Amino acid sequence: MTDTNHTLIDLSKEDLLEEMWKAAPIIKSILENSGDPERARDKFFHYLNDLERSFFNIYSEKPYNFHQVEKNMAKECIRVLKNIIRTENENLTGFSAFMVLYKLSKNETDILSSVRKGFLAEFLYLFRGISGDLFVADKVDLLDTVGKSAGKVRSRILDRYSKLLMSSFAKMKSGLDQDIIDRRLKLRNKILKYFDASEGDWSDYKWQLRYVIKDLNTLRDLVHLDEDEIQGLKLAKKYRIPVQITPYYLSLFSERGRNKFDEGIRAQVIPSVTYCENVNRNQLEKTDMDFMGEQSTSPIDAVTRRYPQIVILKPLDTCPQICVYCQRNWEIKDIDEAIVTHQKVQDAIEWIRDHKYITEVLLTGGDPLTMNNRVLLQIIQSVAEIDHVERIRIGTRTLVTLPYRWDQEFIDKLEQYNVLGKREVCIITHFEYPPEITPEVLSVIKRIRKAGISIYNQLVYTYYNSKQYELCYMRRMMKLSGIDPYYTFNTKGKEETIDFRIPIARIQQERKEEARLLPGIVRTDEPVFNVPKLGKSHLRAWQDHEPVMITPRGERIYRFYPWESRIAIVDDYLYTDISIYDYLKRLHEDGEDISKYQSMWYYF
Repeated sequence: MTDTNHTLIDLSKEDLLEEMWKAAPIIKSILENSGDPERARDKFFHYLNDLERSFFNIYSEKPYNFHQVEKNMAKECIRVLKNIIRTENENLTGFSAFMVLYKLSKNETDILSSVRKGFLAEFLYLFRGISGDLFVADKVDLLDTVGKSAGKVRSRILDRYSKLLMSSFAKMKSGLDQDIIDRRLKLRNKILKYFDASEGDWSDYKWQLRYVIKDLNTLRDLVHLDEDEIQGLKLAKKYRIPVQITPYYLSLFSERGRNKFDEGIRAQVIPSVTYCENVNRNQLEKTDMDFMGEQSTSPIDAVTRRYPQIVILKPLDTCPQICVYCQRNWEIKDIDEAIVTHQKVQDAIEWIRDHKYITEVLLTGGDPLTMNNRVLLQIIQSVAEIDHVERIRIGTRTLVTLPYRWDQEFIDKLEQYNVLGKREVCIITHFEYPPEITPEVLSVIKRIRKAGISIYNQLVYTYYNSKQYELCYMRRMMKLSGIDPYYTFNTKGKEETIDFRIPIARIQQERKEEARLLPGIVRTDEPVFNVPKLGKSHLRAWQDHEPVMITPRGERIYRFYPWESRIAIVDDYLYTDISIYDYLKRLHEDGEDISKYQSMWYYF
């Protein structure tokens, strides 16, 4: 197949349509020459069924000399195309991609203007796919050789894979690289001078909390901001959207302005114009921003329960630092307005005590480590005293945003509750980018691990860490630093966080083509999609989700089947994804070679 990804972005809509029909002249003829849409749909289905049979029928008159891998991929494309042209899915989604194709085949006026390039690109690749004209890497065949000869051939192939990985890693940096350390030291000294503080203040987490940076002027005094960042911060103030950055985390910024090593770090904490405008629109329209439906999974205040044995306990509604894409942005408050819900927490703990089938408690929020040792350890002790609780998780980002919070007193107390054979205490954290792994972080992790406490990471896969092999490098650095990769989350489908969202196909592609090159002990994270109210659905199998429609904007609509679907009758969930075309266009505009992502079209 000819690589069209470079030219795809530059093609006009008319040229893209022409390429689409070139890939499927028989389909165009069927649609164009059928007297009415339903007859055309029927013939379309017959054609797809016959095509699929001919791929796998040894007596077929048509010589399809495809490799089995290519046939299997073609079968997947046929399956998707059948799904999209079903009337059932048109009724489900309220749109008919089939009718658009039908009208396009007949050159009906204005129909082309009703769809975007992403729509045409999806069908271009589907039409190529059903014919077996797929992007497939070099053939690996060891059947003609045996023994050490085969082993040597295989070893050379594996060397090539590893070289791709390692040559990419050589271009990336973590917070342990000396030039990053030197740059941070310079900015740290500038921050200390600005606040008239000492070295001792810097390592005091209470000082860090007192001087959390919330306003444009302070931020602009300390680091160069690009114009779009300034506008975003101005809108955040106008619309009363809280902004919080710890001085420590600010030291991860590039002082001279945004660059490829800190763009994701900045995007996490500086709200964009798009984000602010979307949040404001939601507020004006009184849109429910509780995307995950947590209020509907809360049997009592401060508790969320989606799974049989684990509950979330939320004692606090703020964090030292606020992440723009936080799934709980609807309830996270400014640190000065935060409320420690003492009575609600005690009532919640009693509720957990009364529910003997709950064996695990996740303390999160907000970030519970925003509280002082006395209050937090009292809560942990109360939970640990419940006989049927065998694991306490502490969900916190302070390892990333405020490592000085982990004083030895707190770690020593946690060690007391971590009793082998009886009860585990573990940390669930959230590293996103390699520069977040710093010498200060390593120092804390070493003390936590010495106490016998495991650390697991939940990473959100966003536009800013989705370029080729970036997540592989992140996994490698985490594992070397004593952090176990645990979950990789698809970004929530909230409109206000559109800047961060990427197609599901990119997550699947990364897992299959990039993560698979790493040793198994490094790629221990599971890619998941969080279904509102019901919880995590794995992103690996057709049994868990399926594409059912392509929108006029070129977005795939997926039907998700929640994790309970094999043991109970539960409702499905429709999710409208990010357009692959739009994602590739954005990568292209950022200077990325998008030919490297070509096979993404064939992940469903």
